[in-house]
Amino acid sequence: MRGHGFLIANYVPGNSLIHRIPLWLKFLVVAACGTASFLIVDWQVSLLVFAMMCGLFLLSGAGLRRLTRAIWTVTPVLVVIGLFQWWQLGAPTAARIVLNVLVCVVAASVLTATTPVQDLLDGVVSLAKPFQRFGADPERFALTIAVMLRSIPFIAGAFSDVRDAARARGLERNPRALILPVFITTVAYARQTGDALAARGLGEPDVSN
Repeated sequence: MRGHGFLIANYVPGNSLIHRIPLWLKFLVVAACGTASFLIVDWQVSLLVFAMMCGLFLLSGAGLRRLTRAIWTVTPVLVVIGLFQWWQLGAPTAARIVLNVLVCVVAASVLTATTPVQDLLDGVVSLAKPFQRFGADPERFALTIAVMLRSIPFIAGAFSDVRDAARARGLERNPRALILPVFITTVAYARQTGDALAARGLGEPDVSN
């Protein structure tokens, strides 16, 4: 099943400055980019921030190919969004919205490309610990993130495989030929994942207390 590198970049081992930045600071950068996407009102500022994030990604040594692939994945959706916003609100607003989304995508890719998955999950657990007093379960939260990181490439790969198979049969314009196989594959994958977690006793609430 294909799908590697979909949506966000996979970890790339290295010793760059970006790799050595503390995880909490990387989280802060991603959070800042997400917040900025709601606050920036000038498309030129969005373009500048986007260029800066692309520069950070390339500085990490992850490569232009991975950066291009992360951006290309969301391009079809952004084209539709951009055209709609252009029609409704004008070109500057459309450019700002699209660029802000790209800023978030690249920021997330910088994080995942320079942080091993286990370190990322450990960081999530640490960040969630202060919320234990409110009933949060940091370990379960990290498990959810791990399953998500594994599932997104699988589902994206399933869609690509189904699309190629439909195109080979001349059915690429048939929604049923595209959606139904992906839906069935996704449900089967979810059930297999749930069964595997249950068999290992993972994700179950702790009733010992």
